[in-house]
Amino acid sequence: MSDLKRIVVTGAGGSKAINFVKSLRIAPERFYIIGTDCNRYHLELSNSDKKYLIPSCKGPEYVSALNKIIKEEDVGMVCPCPTIEVEAISERRDDIKARLFLPSRETINLCGNKLRLNKALDDNDVPVPESYQVKDEGDLETYLPKLLRKCLRQVWLRAVKGAGSRGALPVKDVDVAKAWIKYWSWKKGLGYGDFMLSEFLLGREYAFQSLWKNGELITSQARERLEYLFGDLTPSGQSSSYVVGKTVHNEKINQICTQAVEVIDDGASGVFCIDLKQNVNGIPCITEINAGRFFTTSNFLAEAGSNMPYYYVKLGYNEEIPKLPKYNAVPEGWYWIRVMDGGHKLVKGEKWICNTIT
Repeated sequence: MSDLKRIVVTGAGGSKAINFVKSLRIAPERFYIIGTDCNRYHLELSNSDKKYLIPSCKGPEYVSALNKIIKEEDVGMVCPCPTIEVEAISERRDDIKARLFLPSRETINLCGNKLRLNKALDDNDVPVPESYQVKDEGDLETYLPKLLRKCLRQVWLRAVKGAGSRGALPVKDVDVAKAWIKYWSWKKGLGYGDFMLSEFLLGREYAFQSLWKNGELITSQARERLEYLFGDLTPSGQSSSYVVGKTVHNEKINQICTQAVEVIDDGASGVFCIDLKQNVNGIPCITEINAGRFFTTSNFLAEAGSNMPYYYVKLGYNEEIPKLPKYNAVPEGWYWIRVMDGGHKLVKGEKWICNTIT
């Protein structure tokens, strides 16, 4: 075997993994990357050095298949990319025969439940949207009007668990909310108890990506989401992926996100990616924390000069990394622009190439 670090990247045919690998390809160190995926079609898109089709992480054979690859390929570290595989590997972490760099099992479980996370943060004075679990129709009839008095226009109905704005819909009518839950019950098996009502936040939306080790913040960067991928086609008017994002230096966001991670895990290690949106008073409120995996566009900051996937692997190997700024790791006002099948572009400031008519 070569001296290159040999790592497994899971969900290798998906955008998160592809961009994670892109980040490692521009690092000052070479890696041998083995990509795994349970979808043979998606695996064709992987930019890894070698590809393996494996069982779904929902099944009992997943870990044994992963360990066979680890042994066969002399793998030193496993880097899970999709949320579902972060959770599966976290639960079986003691059975994985390679190093991991993940938050604790308890932290990942907490962040996987938006309602529990919301309460944990709220109890510790971290700004969050006012939220309630919908256990039955009575809860809809009680809490929806209550939140409407605060939000006026609409209330956010969403699934308690799941990524990608799962089950999300703005509602202002109890009958519509009931119909939406009925639809998800029929389509996906989600019903009362699986949904929550939240204050609808109308302000600017931000994303905060950060690396931690043993309770210490290593580095971080915040971005503002300016335009959503297929936002005009979704019932909610937005999605979890953006078409245009811009780096920002915002001390309030930095402070809130740091406080949030310290509240939920005083020994935090790994990556914590946090979604926030401003309320009517302009206060950024945390809506979600993705513990253990990067945002889809991890290569945005890597190309901008803060290669967090590379630092993540180095930290996982307990190796030294360069001295990094804890906050504002790249310049502010840099744009990341992308469209489906159109690639991406980093624009360093307001340096637009378009012509204007005067």
